[in-house]
Amino acid sequence: MLVRFARGFLVVTIVAVGLLPGRSNAASAPVASDDGATITAERWLDETTLDVTVSSPALGESVPVRILVPKGWTRTASRTWPVVYAFHGGRDTYVSWTRSTDIEQVAADYDVMVVMPDTGWAGWFTDWWNYGKGGAPKWETFHTGELPQLMERNYRAGTSRATMGISSAGYGAVKYAARHPGMFAYAASFSGVLHLTQLGVPAFALLQASERYDALRIWGDPLTNRKNWEANDPYVLASQLRGTALYIASGLTGLPGPNDHPAVGDDLIHPQEAICGSTSVSLVNRLKQLGIPATTHIYQNGWHNWSTWQPEMHRAWPLIMKAIGAQPRAATLRVQA
Repeated sequence: MLVRFARGFLVVTIVAVGLLPGRSNAASAPVASDDGATITAERWLDETTLDVTVSSPALGESVPVRILVPKGWTRTASRTWPVVYAFHGGRDTYVSWTRSTDIEQVAADYDVMVVMPDTGWAGWFTDWWNYGKGGAPKWETFHTGELPQLMERNYRAGTSRATMGISSAGYGAVKYAARHPGMFAYAASFSGVLHLTQLGVPAFALLQASERYDALRIWGDPLTNRKNWEANDPYVLASQLRGTALYIASGLTGLPGPNDHPAVGDDLIHPQEAICGSTSVSLVNRLKQLGIPATTHIYQNGWHNWSTWQPEMHRAWPLIMKAIGAQPRAATLRVQA
């Protein structure tokens, strides 16, 4: 077993993995993506939870991905499964959905796979501009090219897909749906940044990235490289969301909501939620102008954290399952019987 640190979390490369009942080791030569991305390690955490390591040419490094598989899943099945690609936000990791929500229990009620990849500390779901030179990291290429190909070629993920995310990942989910029409049947954003070029928002986005990176590498300067920013802005791309089912939720005030329980010393206002709420309203209004339907939940109070996002996931989940054809487990068992 090889141990190293990357991006602030522990990465364990498993050379030999013990088997769980009903689970087999990966094939000796996993099938690579078109550009050569490949699975280099996998580890079963339990019967339905698998962590894999992907060596990604798009990113120029290896990154982790967590996968939830439904009961009855096998690597050699003749069928495939609908899949939800769930993205984490900035300053977090690929374990956040299983750490901070009950997504494992929610997903277990349906015949569905969930794929939760690394998105970087502040990768912003973009193939970075890098001062016009391009090159790594290419987060969009990883998430919409390499990753789906690896999941479909090695883990029986199907092409009936949905995507969802929180905060900057809400931006990623909706942006990917707009930039790749038809790839996702459903896109859900919980407190997402959905109007990237809205007044004041570029400074907010750059500030987050600048904690670790030269933020201008991502989209360039918001004034002199405006076209690049607009090419990655869900608001500007809104017309390309026609045909994708949407769920957009956000608070407007950043004040504690019904699911928040402030403790002594807590910041009572999350200003980033107000910013995200403003951009979410902006996109919702644009969709209305274009006649593009969306399920929306724009509320007043609620923090920018998981106490607010988990209930939104619960509201969106049945809609997502219907859109991708993921049957409730009880129905699946009846059909199999």
